[in-house]
Amino acid sequence: MGSSLTDFIEDNRAAIFEQWVDEMKDVQSDRADKVIADNVYNNISAEFIELILSNTFQMNASFVAKLEDVIDRIVRLGWPLTYLISGINKLERIIFDKYVAQDNETSYLKKDLFYEFDEWLTPVSHEIIEIYSRSLESTIGLQKMALQELSAPLIPVFDKITVMPLIGTIDTERAKQIMENLLQGVVKHRSEVVLIDITGVPVVDTMVAHHIIQASEAVRLVGTKCLLVGIRPEIAQTIVNLGINLNQLVTKNSLKKGIETALEMTNRQIIEVEELQ
Repeated sequence: MGSSLTDFIEDNRAAIFEQWVDEMKDVQSDRADKVIADNVYNNISAEFIELILSNTFQMNASFVAKLEDVIDRIVRLGWPLTYLISGINKLERIIFDKYVAQDNETSYLKKDLFYEFDEWLTPVSHEIIEIYSRSLESTIGLQKMALQELSAPLIPVFDKITVMPLIGTIDTERAKQIMENLLQGVVKHRSEVVLIDITGVPVVDTMVAHHIIQASEAVRLVGTKCLLVGIRPEIAQTIVNLGINLNQLVTKNSLKKGIETALEMTNRQIIEVEELQ
């Protein structure tokens, strides 16, 4: 970028940013997370624009590293890529209008100025798109892993007794995750009894029942007994109407009764103790 335009940006940086913030209010509704605090939005916006304005020469590794850091935070806050690109476009127009409005620059060819802006901001825009895409892909991957872990957690409740509470619908992919977590978990916790709690599963059809039976058979092969708990009346009626055979599974209508049974299966029981007077 020419030294004249660079000096102009440096001398008018505060005014440029102030106008940019004012004009970006029209597109703030595009932000995915509208409940974010204003001070957080203003701070990150200021950091983003200051970084762009500081890069008036060829991009270097330091600039790219700082840009990656800012965009990573922007992605985690849920701001769309279109918001950033709109910000760059508005920044370009603001600087262009202010620059050509100078009395001492009337002879400056607009065509040459367009070339300078293109040479400066086009590579920056491309870098933003690439970094945003990488960061978004990484974030989605981490979220998917977290959701998979939460979708079929195995919780030790007593020595040798673990519970897997299931909530929501069960598809083939989730059934596979349930199977993996069960097998790994019962070995890790040395479980003798595992309870699969379907209280939060809205529908139990033939496919869901088949997956549960498969899971119980798998843990039985590694020496663990499986109980199916949380069978509500409507679920029981559905199972009967579909002709699903759960005879090979011990079933209970609540987690409480399931834990009592699991304790008995491990030679323990719950005893009420009278309070001392």
